[in-house]
Amino acid sequence: MKMGRHFIRKSFASIFILILIITTNACEKSKYYLIDDFKKIPKTDVHLHVNTLNKKYMGFISQYNFRVVSPNVDAGISIDEQLQTASALKKSWPGKFVFLGTFTVDDFGEQGFTDNVIKRIDHCKNAGASGIKIWKNVGMTLKDSFDEYVMIDDPRLDSIFIFMVENKIPVMGHMGEPRNCWLPLHEMNDSSNYRYYKSHPEYHMYLHPEAPSYKDQIDARDNLLNKFPDLIFTAAHLGSLEWDVDEIAKRLDRFSNMNIDLSARIAHLQYQSIIDYDKVRNFMIKYQDRIMYGTDITINENQTDPDAILQRLLDRWQSNWSYLATDVTQEINDITQPVKGLKLPKEVIDKIYNTNADYFF
Repeated sequence: MKMGRHFIRKSFASIFILILIITTNACEKSKYYLIDDFKKIPKTDVHLHVNTLNKKYMGFISQYNFRVVSPNVDAGISIDEQLQTASALKKSWPGKFVFLGTFTVDDFGEQGFTDNVIKRIDHCKNAGASGIKIWKNVGMTLKDSFDEYVMIDDPRLDSIFIFMVENKIPVMGHMGEPRNCWLPLHEMNDSSNYRYYKSHPEYHMYLHPEAPSYKDQIDARDNLLNKFPDLIFTAAHLGSLEWDVDEIAKRLDRFSNMNIDLSARIAHLQYQSIIDYDKVRNFMIKYQDRIMYGTDITINENQTDPDAILQRLLDRWQSNWSYLATDVTQEINDITQPVKGLKLPKEVIDKIYNTNADYFF
């Protein structure tokens, strides 16, 4: 009889433990996404340059449940052609595609420059733009008639920013470059930076000691935000502070109007999380309302291999999802060590990947 009661108690204990394990696993699954959730979860890539009307690309993007914010850039394809394509895409893909217009600074210093830029911004808005993108040529290559570099906080640009503040026009700013830009190639900790600056020596500031320093670039951007606290501002590429989440946190605490996107800089987060996993994860959770996902991949009309660019995009998306949403360890091409995923909670992923970008739509 005693053995029977002992057996029953033992069986109940085993059942209880099994139920506890099942319940714990169910709670775990309800709190976090899995790799297999990637395709079905609504997402937004806030920094994907789509410069073609070819339906294959937006069809592919939509198939993976992504919306797109496509910034026009004062480089490469003419800004008029970019605007025309983007405006047509927005009409063809309502709710799936929006874009940011831009303006040229080629005529900086000439009579009527400010008026021309404001007219251009108005033109972009009338064409359907959700905001304006300002590129790194301001601060890095643009010079005035005295051969002096023009920084983003230059008073001669103030009227343009006043106009955007008064009209509540969001701005995405690519100010400066990653800190690697001021290092020799062999000292860079991200192979994508190495490849870019080897191919674009005009933007490798290590080769241009006469140009503004890294600190000059960051100080100018910070001063701009000080001057215009009501400017709706997204700092592209982790705000060019990709090397230290503590430095990003200082700016997010200081500037309530500043958000950041992750585009083309996730490898820098991964590098830091190898060194201090908890610090990076805690940063992402603390500032979950201020961070947006993006890739900075470009899709142009005459891609030599459309399937290859789409595969590159998908590989980037899936690798980034694995890092941000799961704790899977993966090899990353741009750094030399395996990286464990941050496994951010669902509510954090939903904000970073989607709802934080709603104001563009």
